[in-house]
Amino acid sequence: MTGIAPRPSQSLIGRLVTSNVGSMITLAVLFAVAIVVPLLNMATPVDSPIHVPNYMLSLLGKYLCFALLALSVDLIWGYCGILSLGHGAFFALGGYAMGMYMMRQIGDRGVYGNPELPDFMVFLNWQELPWYWYGFDNFFFAMVMVALVPGILAFAFGWFAFRSRVTGVYLSIISQAMTYALMLAFFRNDMGFGGNNGLTDFKDILGFDLQADGTRAGLFVASALALITAYLVCRYLVTSRLGKVLVAIRDAENRARFIGYRVEYYRLFVFILSAVMAGIAGALYVPQVGIINPSEFTPANSIEIVIWVAVGGRGTLHGAILGAFMVNYAKSYLTGAMPEVWLFALGGLFIFVTLFMPKGVVGLVAKGSQQWQLRRRSARDLRAESDLRSEGAK
Repeated sequence: MTGIAPRPSQSLIGRLVTSNVGSMITLAVLFAVAIVVPLLNMATPVDSPIHVPNYMLSLLGKYLCFALLALSVDLIWGYCGILSLGHGAFFALGGYAMGMYMMRQIGDRGVYGNPELPDFMVFLNWQELPWYWYGFDNFFFAMVMVALVPGILAFAFGWFAFRSRVTGVYLSIISQAMTYALMLAFFRNDMGFGGNNGLTDFKDILGFDLQADGTRAGLFVASALALITAYLVCRYLVTSRLGKVLVAIRDAENRARFIGYRVEYYRLFVFILSAVMAGIAGALYVPQVGIINPSEFTPANSIEIVIWVAVGGRGTLHGAILGAFMVNYAKSYLTGAMPEVWLFALGGLFIFVTLFMPKGVVGLVAKGSQQWQLRRRSARDLRAESDLRSEGAK
C-alpha cells in the first residue's frame, strides 16, 4: 500500500465531454449561447449595441432546431451509412403534432369562435372533430405523439427496407418517395390538417403567450437544451460498443453480417432514434416560426439537410451542427440580398464540398491542424538534431 488514494472514476458525461476536443468546444458554445443570447434579448435596452432583437432570437432558435435535425441525419448517414432523403417527413410530422396541440389551445378565440373546431375546419364545413385530433388538447399527449408518430413511421419504413436489404441509392430514392407521398397527402383539404395553408395563427403554449418575450426566450433555451441533450446521447452512442458495430456495418456490411450481427436490427434501431430526434426538432421549430404546412415535406428540404451535414463534415456530430448554422445563415443572407442566386449557390456549394472537401469544414480544419503539428514536430526535431551536432563539434 502506498497510502495514495485512488483517483475517482470520471463520470459518464465527463468522459463524453472531454474525450474529444470538438465535443468540448461544441458543448461550451451551445451552453454559452443558451445563456447569453436570451439575457442579451431580455436584460439589455433596445437601443444597446449588444441587444439581441426578437427577430434574431427567433432566427437563432430556428437554427438550433435545424442543427438538431442535421444531427439526426449525421447519426445515420455518418455512422451507419444510411443516406436518407426523407428526414424532412419526420421533422414535419413532429411539427404537425405540436401544431395540432396549439390549434386546440385556441378554443373560441378563433375567427369563427368555435370552441371545438379549428377555423379551417369551420371554413370547410366540418361538423365534428376527426378522431385523430382527440387528445391533442393535452400537452403531454401531444409530446408523446411528437416522438411516437415519426418513430412508428420510421419503424414501418425501416422494417421493410432493411429486412429486404435495400441500401445505397435505392434506399435514398424510396425515402424521398415517402416524403413526397406524405406531402401530396397533407396538401389535401379532406385530410384534416389544413390543406395547403397548414396550421397557423397559434396563440399560446402551456398558457404562455407566444408573442411574449419570455416565451420566445423559453423556447430558445428549450431548443438549445434539446440540442445539447441529443448531442450527448449521440456521442454516447457512437463511442459505445454499439457505435463501433454501426461503423463496421457502414464500412463492411457483408463482413459484419458474416460474423453474426443482425445488421437490419442495428440499422432499424438507429433509424428510429434518428426519426424521433427529427420529430422533436420539428416540434420545437413550429412555435418559433408560427406555422407548419405541407411544404415542409418537400423532398428538396430533405436534400438540403444532407447538404448541411456534408458541408460541416459527416461522421463527426459537431460538424453537422456547424454545417446547419453555416448554410442556414448563408441562406438567410442570400435570400434577402440576392434571392435569385441562392439555389445556384446551394448547388455549387454541394458540388464544391463533394469534390474538394469530402470531409467537410471539420475535416479541413482537422487536416490543417495535423499538418501544422507535423511541421512543428519536424522543426523541433531539426532543432534538436542541430543542437546535438553543435555539442558534438565542441
